[in-house]
Amino acid sequence: MSSSHDTDDGLTPSDVQPARGRLAFAVVLTAAILIAEVTGGIWFHSVALLSDAAHVLTDLVSLALSLGAIIIATRPVSKEHTFGWHRAEVLAALLNGVVLLLVAGGLLRESYLRLQNPPEVQVVGMFWVAAAGLIANGIIAFRLRGHAHRDLNIRSAYLHVLADLGGSVGVVLAAIIMLPTGWYMADPILGMAISVAVLFGSARLLRDTAHILLEGVPRGVDLNAVAEVVKSTPGVEDIHDLHIWTICSNILALSVHVTVGDRSAAARDEIVRAINDELRLRFQIAETTVQTERTPCRTDELIHVVPHSH
Repeated sequence: MSSSHDTDDGLTPSDVQPARGRLAFAVVLTAAILIAEVTGGIWFHSVALLSDAAHVLTDLVSLALSLGAIIIATRPVSKEHTFGWHRAEVLAALLNGVVLLLVAGGLLRESYLRLQNPPEVQVVGMFWVAAAGLIANGIIAFRLRGHAHRDLNIRSAYLHVLADLGGSVGVVLAAIIMLPTGWYMADPILGMAISVAVLFGSARLLRDTAHILLEGVPRGVDLNAVAEVVKSTPGVEDIHDLHIWTICSNILALSVHVTVGDRSAAARDEIVRAINDELRLRFQIAETTVQTERTPCRTDELIHVVPHSH
């Protein structure tokens, strides 16, 4: 049997410190935006600001998870945690999804009630808070852009910030509409729209997190395409017992049994290296265990049915 263990997180060691610093800056600035929008939403009677604050909360958690993933990745593995603490990111995302679901539901209800009797909104204050959030999100996006193409985790946080820019633009536009017209219905209407977006986002987050915890095949990875790549590796006669799963947002894992016939140990090692290179290049799968066999050990089924109990 031959096996391989490899890791590639997208960032080189020299990139880790600058990325960590930029993410820490983004976390602090996003937290300031959140506090400002919550305070402004309550003070200026704007449900749109409060709804956008819920959206900012998703960004803050996403940025914190990205920062945490980089920090946690540096912690050594142990006999109790052989993959380290990468899954802490997934548990945090699960908690975030539940909280956001409740927050979005509450804001949606508040927006509906305000549609029945829209209160007067202090538009000028609302405008300046939203404008400050817009500028701050633009700064964060600019600082993260340089690392977004090299790490999937940072790219996810970067896209969250870009999405929040849209929410800030919406609140600014609502303020611009209300300022000359006094049409305060614009505030709960926008608040309801943002709440619905957060509601769908939290539901999608919970779905993706549950998929990871249930050891599902990673989103965007075609199991049959992976199988074909492994099968087409020179020296591989057949494969079985293929499993692909997600450890955290930017670490994918795979295990597979490959039939290689009666070959030398050196030839088997070369086959394993070739498989790992293709998996990393085509599917970004870096954590692999490849078991080579002269004949199939148990079955020739691509996906082995694991019984619930033995």
